[in-house]
Amino acid sequence: MTAIKHSPAPSRVDGTDGALAARADGTSVRDTLTRYYSLTKPGVLYGNVLTAAAGFLLASRGQVDPWLFAALILGTTLVIASACVLNNVLDRDIDSAMDRTRKRATVTGSIGARPAVVFSVVLGVAGMAMLVAWTNWLVVVVGLGGFVVYVVLYGMLSKRLSIHGTLVGSVSGAAPILAGYVAVSGVVDAGAVLVFLAVFLWQMPEFYSIAVYRHEEYARAGVPVISVVRSMRNTKIQILAYTVAFVAATLLLPVFGYVGIVYTVVMGAVGAYWTWLGIIGLRTDDDDRWARRMFRFSLVAVLALCLMVSIGPILP
Repeated sequence: MTAIKHSPAPSRVDGTDGALAARADGTSVRDTLTRYYSLTKPGVLYGNVLTAAAGFLLASRGQVDPWLFAALILGTTLVIASACVLNNVLDRDIDSAMDRTRKRATVTGSIGARPAVVFSVVLGVAGMAMLVAWTNWLVVVVGLGGFVVYVVLYGMLSKRLSIHGTLVGSVSGAAPILAGYVAVSGVVDAGAVLVFLAVFLWQMPEFYSIAVYRHEEYARAGVPVISVVRSMRNTKIQILAYTVAFVAATLLLPVFGYVGIVYTVVMGAVGAYWTWLGIIGLRTDDDDRWARRMFRFSLVAVLALCLMVSIGPILP
């Protein structure tokens, strides 16, 4: 740690002692805890945990083991949180160049890299210990795989080097629903493949929509997303193609008998509307407005999917 001379109130603290850092810059314990909590990317964290719960409930088919469910959710939450914190540390250079991320604690320096890494390790070890102790080996493998893909293959490599970073990141994003499913089933069957595929495909139009309306930020940060590397027209075509693929994947679940007519009607309607929005995008001149609309509805689509796969097996 470098010494600070002639400075009664340093504006940036990079030390390893969170308590001392809090006293040094005058923040309360509550403020410090809030900053650490923000490193877990709560929006991303809870969205992924929601899909894990949906996969679990689909495989349970109304016969829920509450202890297994609690172990899966808590362990998965901690592992995902660990990955998100570590990703914050690795992405400091990119985050500092983007409007929506430049105020993150790891960018402003209100939390140093070393304490953030320690926080990540504690979360990850605790989460994996729960999964090892109270779930099965498939859940552990999926959890470890998702962590490595997100932190290393996506965050450290493909996100920075390739236009296909979103494809790689979508593998880790679909891991939680797979983990939830195999926690109950103990096998990778057609249901496991279909729910993994649905969430994997959902992420492509969701993120590509963000890449459209945040095109300039990604270009400034030097991140080779599709809207930066290729034309906006090409991006729109791929958004529509992946949306149609997502709809097809969701409608295969009733074909294989995992859900019934209520699920089919609801997801059919959701898929039809999202596809229609994608078609509109090919003709619009206001790309930013359309992309934001496309993104907002992607959240509706994934919430509908999680709800319907959770209750679908017990509905007509």
